[in-house]
Amino acid sequence: MRIDIDFDRCEGHGMCELSAPNVFWIDDEGDTQFVAEPPESERDGVEDAIAACPMQAIHMVQS
Repeated sequence: MRIDIDFDRCEGHGMCELSAPNVFWIDDEGDTQFVAEPPESERDGVEDAIAACPMQAIHMVQS
């Protein structure tokens, strides 16, 4: 699985970090950071993050 974030849409609400903290985090500057290819064990959290994103900025690309 591969993740992509549309940073033109992302406003840094942090809902992704709450859903999958091992994959998404907000850095000290307030920017969203993420693991582009997280392990399969994180799939449920990533799917929750995608659903929780108020800006619909997160997308999963099957590899």
